Amino acid sequence: MKAVQQPWYETQRIRDDLYCITEPFYCWENRANLWLIKGRDADLLIDTGLGVSSLKLYLAKLLDKPLKVVASHVHFDHSGSCHEFEQVFIHQNEHRALCTGDPQLILSAPELGFVPERDFDAIPYQGFSASDYEVRACPHAQALAHGDVIDLGDRAFEVMHLPGHSSGSIGLYNARRQQFFSGDVVYDGQLLDDLEDSVVEDYLVTMEQLLQLKTDEVRPGHYRSFDRRRLTELVRQYIDTRKAPLCPSEK
Repeated sequence: MKAVQQPWYETQRIRDDLYCITEPFYCWENRANLWLIKGRDADLLIDTGLGVSSLKLYLAKLLDKPLKVVASHVHFDHSGSCHEFEQVFIHQNEHRALCTGDPQLILSAPELGFVPERDFDAIPYQGFSASDYEVRACPHAQALAHGDVIDLGDRAFEVMHLPGHSSGSIGLYNARRQQFFSGDVVYDGQLLDDLEDSVVEDYLVTMEQLLQLKTDEVRPGHYRSFDRRRLTELVRQYIDTRKAPLCPSEK
């Protein structure tokens, strides 16, 4: 029998204005990075994890101003606790899925097999079973579009629509500080483009855009952070792997 673990979350302080929250008892390969950015007038939380334990209660000690929550996309490991928060935003292409708790697009439907028991090293409460897992609907979520701005008072993040991994995948970019929060658009691991809502052709266009992005700090949805050099390597690797040859001689 697996042990109950509380707190379910763990926080790493990157610097005074940036924290990374993770779920250490969930498998490392699928464990999301939840980014908390402290602003002057508001704080910003990017992604909300599985939703198996109250993220709102856990974060209470870190919050002293209004909180804006942005889901980088609707998949279960990024949107699970969205329903707990008041100001929630997601790209318009996945807005309905989050509002209704669509288990197919969220990838939480049991028959899809994305949340097996083996992925939990411990459980968040007595009686928890991965077979009963679901992501609760967030009907009050607000829709975002490319070019929208999330303003924290002393800094602002531009919404970049970057489809491919999913139709509503976004990144958040601060040009002045050259910070990029990439969600699952790019991270230092195997990128997924064969899911329910993935489109390889869209992903290739997205990757070409990222080659032009001026950033010295990439904070991804999974695994470690990296710099522009590594971003370029990851992007070119994906393009080289997925781009179809232009003619038979290039095969």
